[in-house]
Amino acid sequence: MKFAPSLLALLAAAALASSVAAAETKPAAKADIAKGQAIGTQVCAACHTSDGTRGAPANPILQGQHADYLAKQLGEFKSGKRDNPIMKGMATPLSDEDMKNVAAFFASKAAPAGAAKTKDLVLLGEKIYRGGIADRSIPACAGCHSPSGAGIPAQYPRLAGQHSDYTELQLKGFRDGVRKNNAVMTGVAAKLNDREIKAVADYIAGLH
Repeated sequence: MKFAPSLLALLAAAALASSVAAAETKPAAKADIAKGQAIGTQVCAACHTSDGTRGAPANPILQGQHADYLAKQLGEFKSGKRDNPIMKGMATPLSDEDMKNVAAFFASKAAPAGAAKTKDLVLLGEKIYRGGIADRSIPACAGCHSPSGAGIPAQYPRLAGQHSDYTELQLKGFRDGVRKNNAVMTGVAAKLNDREIKAVADYIAGLH
């Protein structure tokens, strides 16, 4: 059977479109947790411990954090969107695959439980976390990070059990324009005073 040239062209275009669509829907390669563990041990352990557990209070706990969120932050340290000279130095040599692997390794670990330190601020922290401050249009943290602090994968990080020192530092960084990689958090933190930031950070540390 012979086809007209225009029909042949249409058939060729359809075949090409089909092959492109198939390539685009091909699942991404699965993260290699063993390779991620090697990176965690060699590159990350000095500040975050070899498995991302409860290291220095000024550094974040990485265990149990969402892999997509961790990979995104590493990419932003590398690009300079999130400004931190130490982390830029650590992230720059990593490929996208390396970031995906090490993020998957830390995410595979069970997040440790934490505890609040400043008991007299816990009630204020709970109020802000769960209900916000309506008269100043401050939204509840739970709206994005969930009531339990588990967060939402690929969108909002897990907060439960995080070091209060680290959370307090990040909130102040957003508020003061030091950390600039999340406009929503900048807007929220801009309305909080030091006492409120300390209270909500301490409440988060005890969430589990």
